[in-house]
Amino acid sequence: MRTITLGKTGLKVNKNGFGALPIQRISEKEAVYLLQKAFSNGINFYDTARFYTDSEEKIGAAFQGMRSKVYIASKTGATTVEDFWKDLHTTLKNLRTDYLDLYQFHNPDYCPKPGDKVGLYDAIKVAQRQGKIRFIGISNHRQNVALEAVEKDLYDTLQYPFSYLSSEEDQKIVELCHKHNMGFICMKALAGGLITDSALAYAFLDQFDHALPIWGIQRERELDEFISYQNEAPEMNPLRWRKVEEERRNLAGDFCRGCGYCMPCPAGIEICDCARMSLFLRRAPLSVYLTEEWAEKMKKIENCKHCNACREKCPYGLNAPDLLARNYEDFKEFWSKKNK
Repeated sequence: MRTITLGKTGLKVNKNGFGALPIQRISEKEAVYLLQKAFSNGINFYDTARFYTDSEEKIGAAFQGMRSKVYIASKTGATTVEDFWKDLHTTLKNLRTDYLDLYQFHNPDYCPKPGDKVGLYDAIKVAQRQGKIRFIGISNHRQNVALEAVEKDLYDTLQYPFSYLSSEEDQKIVELCHKHNMGFICMKALAGGLITDSALAYAFLDQFDHALPIWGIQRERELDEFISYQNEAPEMNPLRWRKVEEERRNLAGDFCRGCGYCMPCPAGIEICDCARMSLFLRRAPLSVYLTEEWAEKMKKIENCKHCNACREKCPYGLNAPDLLARNYEDFKEFWSKKNK
């Protein structure tokens, strides 16, 4: 079973991390079962956030009475010191613990630093001295923020999107973390669902000895896939490299990573999925998306208010309204052919 050391934290973690965003979509009973099965199979790092509705509570229920056997990371999206302490208090209560192994700033649009006017970094250091937090991290989707966090050596870990679809600039950030002995936590390893070959995703990331992928797990079959790789890890080979190159060509240009920071939409549009519909239609069985339910969801794009709130919030700088419009036209073409 493969383990890595998470940078300067010294934490020895299973190469598979458990990303707990998706468990907010299932019942507590189902979530507890998945979490405990993951633990039984050697997975010891669990990542959640205050923003993930009841994800923290489900982790707390799963690991009550065995806290010292797992590493738990959470995040705060607080923008004020007052809200930081509220979030931390709520998170500790939800997780049924008096400390976090890792607490991360959740996608701030700047890099919190000691002595800045906002005071968040100073607050998190106080919490660390109080024993409520063991290590301090930052989670981000912006290259400039990630680079500053690494280069200034302010944090123990960086959580950042990385997969075989990432750019050369993104890979440089991963390598820079290694140089600075900063733990690298890899989110969006399946590119928000665009990567459908988990073995290929695992094999690619397995090349980076210091990187910890956190897989978003909602179903038992998904968990079983990653557990199976612990005993017989897939390796990069010429066939897999050819597939990577093909995937990179097919997904070149602007595409939505499905991070969700554009939401909610005042027109009720499910931006993360609707803005990727063209890709889904070409990468999944058509029967999954050419349904009345999806037709209704896509039709909501007609109600776009062009307020550009989604565009302003997108960490990748995408023109979301334009992307939605293009995906809608594509969907209508597929839908028309189906119903001829």
